[in-house]
Amino acid sequence: MSTTVTKMIATFFGAGLLKPAPGTWGSLAALPAFWVLHVVGGFPLVVVATIAAYFIGVWATKRETAGKDNHDPSEIVIDEVVGQWIALWPLSFGAAHVGANVLALYPGWIVGFALFRLFDITKWGPVGWADKRNDATGVMLDDVIAGIFAAIGVIIFAVLYHVVILA
Repeated sequence: MSTTVTKMIATFFGAGLLKPAPGTWGSLAALPAFWVLHVVGGFPLVVVATIAAYFIGVWATKRETAGKDNHDPSEIVIDEVVGQWIALWPLSFGAAHVGANVLALYPGWIVGFALFRLFDITKWGPVGWADKRNDATGVMLDDVIAGIFAAIGVIIFAVLYHVVILA
């Protein structure tokens, strides 16, 4: 495949080329894509697309960083897309489970976005371990872990909201 295709994938259709903070732009670009996936195929499609994006992201990142010193250039944001989607999995699952419009769960979108960016930027614990791998898998894996942490935070927030505030 041409470098143009891998660059399009790695930058998530150019979102990673936006300045400043390309990782934040990549995370923002992930939101409407997530919504489309959820509307078209619900939680199952969101999960399949996330897994596919992970493996395609590893491949594209390997191609884009081959022969370069920097194995995680800021314009590569497919990792942020995957992590952001994982952070929002509880919303897709919950909306499908209760038959709600996923957009009606907007507080969860805000929490998922904020927590994912927090964990991705601070590289806390296992996120930092994965980031230190200095290869395409590490580029993707640190955001997967940040996404899992954020998803757990979304679940905790939802439980607190429903049990404490709405009780």
